[in-house]
Amino acid sequence: MTGNSKNTASGWIDPDDAPELGDDFFEHADLYEGNRLIRRGRPRGSGQKVSVTVRYDLDVLETFRATGKGWQTRMNDVLREYVRTHPPMQ
Repeated sequence: MTGNSKNTASGWIDPDDAPELGDDFFEHADLYEGNRLIRRGRPRGSGQKVSVTVRYDLDVLETFRATGKGWQTRMNDVLREYVRTHPPMQ
């Protein structure tokens, strides 16, 4: 029989039937610059830092924290400058 079959699937999809892409979709989408995938989150570290437990005076800690995001890096920079400009203590 040469008639149209009612069971034949249509290859066309109405774009108006597509779901709306909300903020959640874009928050979890991959970001590309050209063909290069941009990694999200914390960048890979240098591998030269060590985690330690240190006790600081409260006023020193509050002063660095008050400078905002990145205060630990700034504290590290101040300590590095001190080590660079002062000879090792015996």
